Amino acid sequence: MLVWVSPNRRTHDAIAEIHLLASGTSDYHWILEADIKACFDEIGHTPLVERVRRRIKDKRVLALVMAFLKAGVMTTAGEREESFTGTPQGGPLSPLLANIALSALDEHFGQQWRQEMGTDYWRAKRKRSGLGNWRLIRFADDFVVMVSGQRRHAEALREVVTAVLAPLGLRLSPEKTRVVHIDEGFVFLGMQIRRMRKRGTQKYYVYTKPSRKAIQAVKDKVKAKTYRSTRHMALDELIASLNQTLAGWANYHRHGTSKAIFNAVDHHAWGRIMRWIRAKYAGKHRLGMAEMRRRFCDQGWRFAHNGVVFTGASSVAVTRYRYRGRNIPTPWTPKPAAAATG
Repeated sequence: MLVWVSPNRRTHDAIAEIHLLASGTSDYHWILEADIKACFDEIGHTPLVERVRRRIKDKRVLALVMAFLKAGVMTTAGEREESFTGTPQGGPLSPLLANIALSALDEHFGQQWRQEMGTDYWRAKRKRSGLGNWRLIRFADDFVVMVSGQRRHAEALREVVTAVLAPLGLRLSPEKTRVVHIDEGFVFLGMQIRRMRKRGTQKYYVYTKPSRKAIQAVKDKVKAKTYRSTRHMALDELIASLNQTLAGWANYHRHGTSKAIFNAVDHHAWGRIMRWIRAKYAGKHRLGMAEMRRRFCDQGWRFAHNGVVFTGASSVAVTRYRYRGRNIPTPWTPKPAAAATG
């Protein structure tokens, strides 16, 4: 099962798997884009602990897990409020426990794949019979189901996922769960994934770029760093802080078709810095653009101060992410039962 929540796996591996399934001769073109409503708030304690108990037999550890779940929360009035469902927000164990709960999806789709779709022959036979084939791609609580078939096959899986999540006390968000075609595009792990025709050709490729939400999020960070409340900082401190933020953001998105977006984000940041400088250094007379360039730029209109140069997101090179697939090392021995089927 294609699940990227284990050591040595990262979000880019999950995205690369989607590229593989939707590109070339692979025709997993329908996508169930699922969203779990209030995942961390609604996980049932009893079914979650039952899943933990399957792998951990030490009663002391199980008691600690249950105590963590029942710890409750402090209200604004300073009183303790008991929690009967969910995992504590911000707790160090919450992501791990949520992942354990959602392994129910992995088990269901993994068993189905091994028993019904695990070979080329079986998948071709299902197609001839008017049935679809599908794969689950999950990273923590974000997941999609890639479908080779027709839209109705993807729509039917909505009820399947609902049934798997129900015993855990979880449910899909009706507003955010939808079925889309790869040509429409969808957002997964902060990336917009869509198949489009390459300019000047008749060939179609799957492209990945930062989502609108991800772009707006980094612009909001730039805005916060260049707000009037930060004008007490030195310019070189501001530039260094912005470089760090933009480079960190760009490093995550560098494997997509992101060059133009990096330039646009830097242009936005440049405008914010320009207004910050003119407001900070304005004396009796308004700081003109020519004077600003003379005092605070080194090459053309590039901002620099005390040896610190604004490099932004564009300093990060856009590179292709190589598909690793089954070459990713697994740090544990799989259960014998898993290899016996299919």
